[in-house]
Amino acid sequence: MIVNTARFVTSSPSVDKCPDTQMHEYAFIGRSNVGKSSLINMLTGKKDLAMTSATPGKTMLINHFIVNDKWQIVDLPGYGYARRSKADRARLEDMIHNYILNRQQMTNLFLLIDGRHQPQIIDIEFMNWLGENGVPFSIVFTKLDKLTSTAARKATADYCAALLEYWDELPPVFRTSSVDRRGRNEILDYIEQLNQLPL
Repeated sequence: MIVNTARFVTSSPSVDKCPDTQMHEYAFIGRSNVGKSSLINMLTGKKDLAMTSATPGKTMLINHFIVNDKWQIVDLPGYGYARRSKADRARLEDMIHNYILNRQQMTNLFLLIDGRHQPQIIDIEFMNWLGENGVPFSIVFTKLDKLTSTAARKATADYCAALLEYWDELPPVFRTSSVDRRGRNEILDYIEQLNQLPL
């Protein structure tokens, strides 16, 4: 898929305030500072489309971006940011869960995982929750440019092997870097396939 245009549409505080469209939506989520905004910018070829920050936990709303005037990327708040207040964490968890479970237009959830790290309980629990609720999702390993090619292959293979302790079969897996753009074509081609499905 070639991305010709990508632009910000709106930010929504809750799923019921999201735009009323008949477009496929692809949501991106992950732990704080996993490289979500950088990946969205890399996929769209727009370096400042999604805000990036060295400070974790900046995304507080459901952010919509329209691509090629045909489908949308949705940037969801990161989870697991301990410095938030308990009330803020509860509000964000409700917002995320309500969007994921109730947004009819959401065709796939891309779950971002820092490829340098071993499986974390918070990520495993989130994946299991997605599975229990029948949510279509894919795993996206990020920041693989920070490892050698051999180390990146081993780290992601080991991670997937660990997941098979919980899952009989893994969802689609993508290996990416927003720096060297690896994985870009694979994700965009996957989105193009899913765009053919009826909403």
